[in-house]
Amino acid sequence: MQKRILLYYFFISVALGSFIYTAQQLKIALPKIVNNYINDFLILPIVLTVCLFILRWSRRDKSYTIPIGVIIYICVFYGVFFEYLLPKFHPRYTADFIDVFLYFLGGAVFYFLQKKK
Repeated sequence: MQKRILLYYFFISVALGSFIYTAQQLKIALPKIVNNYINDFLILPIVLTVCLFILRWSRRDKSYTIPIGVIIYICVFYGVFFEYLLPKFHPRYTADFIDVFLYFLGGAVFYFLQKKK
C-alpha cells in the first residue's frame, strides 16, 4: 500500500505541476500562491520518485530507499542552484527563501512516502 501512495502522489504531482505550468504559459491568471509556490513544493518529490524507481530497477532491489543525506543534499543543490546561482544569470529566476523551504518540505514528504512499512 505504501508504494501505491508514493505512486499516486507522483502522478497527481506531475498532473498538477503540468496544469500549473500550462496555465502559466497560456497566461491564465492563477492565485499567487499557486503561481509562485506549488511547483516548488512538487518538484523534489517528482524528481526523487523518478530517481527512486531508477535506483530500485538498476539495483534490482524493490525495497531500496534513498537515504536522508542524499535527499538533503538534493534539496540544498536545488536551493543553491535555483535560488542563488540562476537568479544572478537569468532574469526568469528570482531568489526566494520560501522556495528553499518548499524544496525541503517536498523532500521531507518524499522521505516519508518512500518508506516501507
